[in-house]
Amino acid sequence: MKLEIRNVTKRFKQKTAVSEFSMELETGQCVGLIGPNGAGKSTLIKTIADVLHADEGEVLLDGQRISNMKREIGYLPQYPNFFPWMTANETLLFMGQLSGMSKQKLLAKVPVVLGKVGLTGEENAKVQTFSGGMRQRLGIAQAILHAPAFIVMDEPVSALDPIGRREVLNLIQEIKKETTILLSTHILSDAEEICERFVIMKNGKKIEDTTITELLRRNTRVSVSMEIAPKDLQWIQLAGELPYVKKIEVKGSKVEFTLENPQQQKNMLLKTALNHDVDIVRFEAGGRETLEEIFLNLVVGV
Repeated sequence: MKLEIRNVTKRFKQKTAVSEFSMELETGQCVGLIGPNGAGKSTLIKTIADVLHADEGEVLLDGQRISNMKREIGYLPQYPNFFPWMTANETLLFMGQLSGMSKQKLLAKVPVVLGKVGLTGEENAKVQTFSGGMRQRLGIAQAILHAPAFIVMDEPVSALDPIGRREVLNLIQEIKKETTILLSTHILSDAEEICERFVIMKNGKKIEDTTITELLRRNTRVSVSMEIAPKDLQWIQLAGELPYVKKIEVKGSKVEFTLENPQQQKNMLLKTALNHDVDIVRFEAGGRETLEEIFLNLVVGV
């Protein structure tokens, strides 16, 4: 199956939350939709799940409008809203019947799904007694109960404490072996851990769509990075006058030098620093930017 998002635009009064957004998602992928708060991620996720309707454009699954294929989509909202007085078992039976599953099928399927999300033994516990991580696992259970081809998740771990976050991340790692996942998040380390492909949003628009390998490859540094003691920061001004230094960026005690020919001139720069008794904490030639640095450059321009 293929999920196609074609030029989707969604407005709320005078604000455009998603603007002419297009992408495709193939079966077997785990894709991270990442961007800062307010980028339009949640609006896009809800449009894909057919909770919201696009003002322009369309969402297709296997060439058909998503409204006709909703049974093939599992949806985990950012804050799953369950009846607190229901048990986990009752919640899934209720949600399954809303999805059109027969009671007979549900009686067989619910215990299996509860086991898959690590809630065996909690079948008869009321939802109001659940921790945040347990509620999120129950949310994932209702999303996969009807065996959908695709699961869309809206910020699945952002509201959880470290223990609950780790539980849910481990669960997503297991689920992605069996189904296709699109999840939104602004927590870059989570996306880096579980997603093979990144789609980055800014101001409702797609600004990047790539794999993490390609993203890091394209952001290989051709500069020299140096971390020096605070007492030696005045040396930076002198280094800026060297003929082979094209640009200097200072971020606290970290200094990044763009050189005309890094391979040949990195040792010259190091020698100059040592000749001026600069206390060097760290020296690195080349290397790659972290995902966080790349993200900031893309969405903030720092």
